[in-house]
Amino acid sequence: MTPHQTPIGSNLTLFEEDEGPRLEPLCPGAVVWRAGARNCDTALLAAVQAVTTQAPWRHLITPGGFRMSVAMTSCGSLGWVSDRRGYRYDPVDPDSGRPWPPMPAVFLGLADAAATQAGFDGFEPDACLINRYEPGARLSLHQDRDERDAHSPIVSVSLGLPAIFLFGGPVRSDPTRRIALVHGDVVVWGGPARFHYHGVLPLKAGCHSTVGEQRINLTFRRAR
Repeated sequence: MTPHQTPIGSNLTLFEEDEGPRLEPLCPGAVVWRAGARNCDTALLAAVQAVTTQAPWRHLITPGGFRMSVAMTSCGSLGWVSDRRGYRYDPVDPDSGRPWPPMPAVFLGLADAAATQAGFDGFEPDACLINRYEPGARLSLHQDRDERDAHSPIVSVSLGLPAIFLFGGPVRSDPTRRIALVHGDVVVWGGPARFHYHGVLPLKAGCHSTVGEQRINLTFRRAR
């Protein structure tokens, strides 16, 4: 077990937020860029506020009829949608009937920089899923398979409360690593790791000095 992994049920000791950016390899094609987003966190959070003013948070419904615990919205030329008809990307926000808000420049710059850190040059996402986790919210173990572009990586940015990110293998039954993520950490996976299963354990209660009692997650994809 590395210093960045802790077992469930222990007293969680996470990275201090005064450490500078550094890379932590997970497996071929996957890295954690520790503190990679911290120097632009104020601009990122302002951009999130601008996006959610145009496309407010909502709890999507799964094809099975269950309400997701994570609140979500999107920006870019495509947004991710879930309802009784299935999971998909759509250029129109179903709640407003209008196109999703454009991708903020700070989002595009960070996504490209993070992908480059992981060896994926020239990443140009066309969709950003923005998730809001409140205490108790979680994300079940899953693969990202709704994108037509299977060559570009996934770039995931953590802001706010710490979380435990589960990262497994290409088969659901593969063992999962428990990765402690804090404000400003970025996870990138692509290439041989592109279809690895991943998820987030239920968020623990707390209060972040900047973001408050929540975790904001930005997930960049090239969907088309």
